[in-house]
Amino acid sequence: MSNDYPQVRVLPGRHKRITGGHPWAFSNELDMTAEAKALPPGSLVVLASHSGEAIGVAGFNPHSLIAARLIDRKPKTAIDAAWLTARLRQCLELRDRLFDAPFYRLVHAEADGLPGLVVDRFGDVLSVQFNTALIERLREPVLEALESVLSPTAIVLRNDSAVRKLEGLESAIEIVKGDLSAPVELTEYGVRFLADLTGGQKTGWFFDQRDNRRFMASLSRGVNVLDVYSHTGGFAIPAAMAGAESVTAVDKSAPALALAERAAELNGCADRCGFVKADAFNEMERLATVDARYGVVIADPPAFVKSKKDLKGGIRAYRKMMRLAARLTAPGGYLFVASCSHHMTAELFDEQMRKTLADANRSARVLRHASAAPDHPLHPFLPESGYLKALVLQLD
Repeated sequence: MSNDYPQVRVLPGRHKRITGGHPWAFSNELDMTAEAKALPPGSLVVLASHSGEAIGVAGFNPHSLIAARLIDRKPKTAIDAAWLTARLRQCLELRDRLFDAPFYRLVHAEADGLPGLVVDRFGDVLSVQFNTALIERLREPVLEALESVLSPTAIVLRNDSAVRKLEGLESAIEIVKGDLSAPVELTEYGVRFLADLTGGQKTGWFFDQRDNRRFMASLSRGVNVLDVYSHTGGFAIPAAMAGAESVTAVDKSAPALALAERAAELNGCADRCGFVKADAFNEMERLATVDARYGVVIADPPAFVKSKKDLKGGIRAYRKMMRLAARLTAPGGYLFVASCSHHMTAELFDEQMRKTLADANRSARVLRHASAAPDHPLHPFLPESGYLKALVLQLD
């Protein structure tokens, strides 16, 4: 298998990071000739050193800061449906080893060798994101490969992520196969959930928190639980199933809470669950004024830091969230806080918690530092792929 892709060269002395394992080349590292600038976004190219030594096959976007994304380090490889099918089979083999049910993230972009492609599997239904010009240009062979590997009954393209704008791509949600007029059902560790794959957040579900949900459920037996930013009940329902005395789920999205309520009914725990439509900060402040206390408090918010310019404001938001959540945690109770902002490093996140404890004059012990579940693998050269941070503490 070989190709006749055009060559794009790295500037003199700028190749070591890329040849050393990093999958990206930035625009200021490349020789942006007139020929290179004229290539359509997402074009497959052979990335080469300044002397012409081939490095590998990459997707090239002359209009993006991340101008080249390596997809195969064998420079003669042709990236087609057959190649994509083989790569997807590798992804499937790994997930089948990790999980005993077909509900997981099947493809996690660069970490799975498919830059910008995200595929979440809900049995025979797929929710897919094309987040780079490369994958957008490979749309048809990607869909052909998914058909070959999984024969899904339905596929939705959730191409409404903010990162598409950085690649010059338009936002859209498109059902390319099957019927998704109703929510899909999934299970995690025996608990049933419902996900809206066309109207919900991101791909419709957050598989990355599965192990953290299970851990927090194990701490919930016999206590009252508060789950803010509850979404469709990912933490709330397992806590109720594990024997929580009561669970209060708070979210500002009425459709998300409706799915959480239906999931509680599916699992036979609706009598122990309450659902509150409210802004998380406002509701936590209200609960604090009436001296409410919970044995378990869970705060898993959306990203407060979506770009570097948001960092200062995001830090303030995380501190406020931690302060309010800690105040609502009973002495001896357990607090879970998380951040899905990759600009908020684990060190910075830990620092905010330490400051929160000092301000509140409370002692604590950290029970768990956690990241995403293993169906969200990390690329060893991309700290951005380790976006999720979670802390579990017992507060005195």
